[in-house]
Amino acid sequence: MSTTVTQQLEPEALRGRIARFRQVQSDIVTQVRRVIVGQEEVLEQVMIGLFVGGHCLITGLPGTAKTLLVRTLGQTLGLVFRRIQFTPDLMPSDITGTDIIEEDPTNGRRTWTFVPGPIFGNILLADEINRTPPKTQSALLEAMQERSCTVRGNIYQLPSPFFVLATQNPIELEGTYPLPEAQLDRFLFNVVLDYLDADEEVKVVDLTTVTTIPQADTVTNDKEIMDFQQLVRMVPIGESVARHAVDMVRASRSSDADAPDFVKKYVNYGASVRAAQFLVLAAKARALMRGRYHVTYEDIRSLYIPILRHRILLNFHAESDRLKQDDILKRLLEWKAAPRD
Repeated sequence: MSTTVTQQLEPEALRGRIARFRQVQSDIVTQVRRVIVGQEEVLEQVMIGLFVGGHCLITGLPGTAKTLLVRTLGQTLGLVFRRIQFTPDLMPSDITGTDIIEEDPTNGRRTWTFVPGPIFGNILLADEINRTPPKTQSALLEAMQERSCTVRGNIYQLPSPFFVLATQNPIELEGTYPLPEAQLDRFLFNVVLDYLDADEEVKVVDLTTVTTIPQADTVTNDKEIMDFQQLVRMVPIGESVARHAVDMVRASRSSDADAPDFVKKYVNYGASVRAAQFLVLAAKARALMRGRYHVTYEDIRSLYIPILRHRILLNFHAESDRLKQDDILKRLLEWKAAPRD
């Protein structure tokens, strides 16, 4: 499966691209660390999303630096950053843009002119995305999948690269609208931000209560990010590793004959084929970020939970037993161990 790809990684040009990838990755971490304390796993997952070209849903409590993390990444990557504060009265045209009638002062003729919305950027921060109704949430569907938006029958291409980094608050449910399953499936990761430990919180206090405000410097640009996305797709993966990724995704479906009994008991719907695609792509990015030219079982298994936690629907049995998606996925990892080479 991967022999031809391995041969293509030998030329000096590709070695230079890989060296540049690792340098930029290191520089991004260095710059983000000037502003963000802790959250190493979260930062790694968001960076994988950037190098893969996938979108991230960031779930965290208030004050856990969700918005600050996205804004800092935008500064570091040298990309056009846009922010939308989602509210109940937000309309789809507030996101995509709209056509207006303009009059030419020279001849008095009126013409339709398209005014682009905030979606026309490289990094779109959809802040508290679950605070707006599904009609407005769905305005992002075409953009996330096709990298384009349609207004009054006209299709407008979005700039490349294009990432949606959406945040949501998991504890305040009043006045919120759960994201449609079709939209959830478009997110590569559901990244969970938790509280920092005591030492890290002390660092945050020391960093943010002084007269100087830390800033991140730009270390790359849009063309390099697009090149890195192609480079990630060239990382080889063995057939047995790819098969393990597919088997782990299929095991989450209660309709699959080989699924374990606890999945058939607690899961209504499992992960789609898109989950297997994202799992392999993200594993390729993780391998390259860790200095390897091939994907391992550990790459697949370490990314399994954040990629699948928003793709499985549990039934009332799981709710009555107070089980969450993470509990089921952890049991699946224990149930099916990685094959021995």
